[in-house]
Amino acid sequence: MGGTMDGTKRQRRGNTRQRIQDVALELFAEQGYEKTSLREIAERLDVTKAALYYHFKTKEEILVSIFEDLSQPIEELIEWGKGQPHTLETKQEIIRRYNEALSEAAPLFRFMQENQATVKELRIGETFRNRMMGMRDILIDPAADLVDQVRCISAVFTMHAGMFALNDLPGTDEEKRKAVLEVATALVTEAHQGMRASMEAP
Repeated sequence: MGGTMDGTKRQRRGNTRQRIQDVALELFAEQGYEKTSLREIAERLDVTKAALYYHFKTKEEILVSIFEDLSQPIEELIEWGKGQPHTLETKQEIIRRYNEALSEAAPLFRFMQENQATVKELRIGETFRNRMMGMRDILIDPAADLVDQVRCISAVFTMHAGMFALNDLPGTDEEKRKAVLEVATALVTEAHQGMRASMEAP
């Protein structure tokens, strides 16, 4: 890990916060969310419970903060997308950046997949669905016909499938991510061309 030593105090504190999040997610994944205590998280981090408590009062807080941090780039992407023209370049850029944001958030998605009751209880699933709708809205052209709208929605789901459904397929994570990106990009490209063609039809 490179980087200068003169990072602000806030950044250094941010790193502790991030380490707590990473270790908590590891433990949640290993032994289940319900069975994990704050004390265990502190022990694995080798910090006192008080030090942990400084950042997070409950494990719910940890989980919600992980979700918020990892889905922040998606929220920013949706905001950015809303302000862009509905060009093919924009859509391809949205797909590329979304794929990247998802791969950063992969451990969280795995957790969400395996702990659906917790996710429901903490209302994370609801927020997640709202993000999905946001992604859909910046990819779809209201003027497009239904098949092309389905293609755009399928592009989003293709990227989600890349998180779980491809686990037992051959290839490295990197190769799968590339394949998923290629398929999702092809879908929005096809949808865009379909829309152009129907608008230009006599």
